[in-house]
Amino acid sequence: MDASSASLKPGAKEKTQATKNASDFEDIALLLQGGGALGAYQAGVYEALSEADIAPNWIGGISIGAINGAIIAGNRPENRVPKLKGFWEQITTNPLWNEWSAFAPFIKQGGEAVHTYWNQMSAATSMVAGVPGFFTPHMLPPWFFPPGSQAATSYYDTAGLRKTLLKFIDFDVLNTDGIRYTTSAVNVRTGNFTVFDSIKQKIGPEHVMASGALPPALPAVEIEGQQYWDGGLISNTPLQWVMDEAERDTLIFQVDLWNARGSFPKDMVGVMTRQKEIQYSSRTRAVTEKFRHAQRLRHNFASLYEKLPENLKETPEAKLLHDASDFNVYNLVHLIYRAHRYEGFSKDFEFSRLTMEEHWRSGYHDTVRTLRHGEVLRRPTCAEGINVYDVAEE
Repeated sequence: MDASSASLKPGAKEKTQATKNASDFEDIALLLQGGGALGAYQAGVYEALSEADIAPNWIGGISIGAINGAIIAGNRPENRVPKLKGFWEQITTNPLWNEWSAFAPFIKQGGEAVHTYWNQMSAATSMVAGVPGFFTPHMLPPWFFPPGSQAATSYYDTAGLRKTLLKFIDFDVLNTDGIRYTTSAVNVRTGNFTVFDSIKQKIGPEHVMASGALPPALPAVEIEGQQYWDGGLISNTPLQWVMDEAERDTLIFQVDLWNARGSFPKDMVGVMTRQKEIQYSSRTRAVTEKFRHAQRLRHNFASLYEKLPENLKETPEAKLLHDASDFNVYNLVHLIYRAHRYEGFSKDFEFSRLTMEEHWRSGYHDTVRTLRHGEVLRRPTCAEGINVYDVAEE
């Protein structure tokens, strides 16, 4: 699969300038939202960042973002894009549809109706037959199995996913190679949001699987005697907890697979599609604005603290506020997948090779266009110390 375009690839001069600007930040974070089959968009984003020599040292992901993130963090730099391609090609290799690949040019040119039909048929195939190396349907419906068993509490088995993760991820590299990897899941019994972080614990395939165990389709994953479901049930983006944890100047690439903005639906399928977009978009912009306000407070008090007389600096109130303030700066770059109308409600479980390559190209091209705007990589000079960009749209 050749997702990139030679005319879009950055030249040596552009790469050098991008690398220089990005190096003004102490940390580069790549944050990957959940979204199933849409996750190929994130792989395209990373390919473009890699070509521009922009190397994240902190990767946070949820659900499919946790898988993409683990593949990146769990491989040496030269192997990351090939491993991403290998993973996405494996899970979009469906014997029922391979013979139809020759018709791809006609599907692309057939208009919205033809493309809609293709996507719906492909998604139905994934639901019935499963996805190779990802999930397979149980032989019988859940109510035919003993209560409490995995088969009684899910429609699919994910044993194949563990083998796939071990094939494409070197967990020794992930835990020791210097890239901080963070993911999350929800404790089924307590309902609490649980964060798994490679600087605090050893990450294994079960942590990645837990982050993507979306009920009722997929079974819960056991970790140290506790059962976990998909972290997207509470928050489908790692943005909030990465911002809470950030302690240094940070360049953040936030890659969303669900667009919170959209038109009013015209039919019931449109209603279900829009409901899913709003539910899983996780209020990224609201989180961003809240952080921008908090950042303004931190900067202003840090500046005020320096002007206080020594006797006031020693007061408990001043010390408390000083500990919560800093002069750190942040650039937050939004990269948001904008779905085509023909994708519809099934876009997150439509695993055809044709659509996967479309998603990958979209992520690649959006990132290349974004990086052409040099300001997204330059340190902010505004009073609050944070700039937010959505260049692909604006």
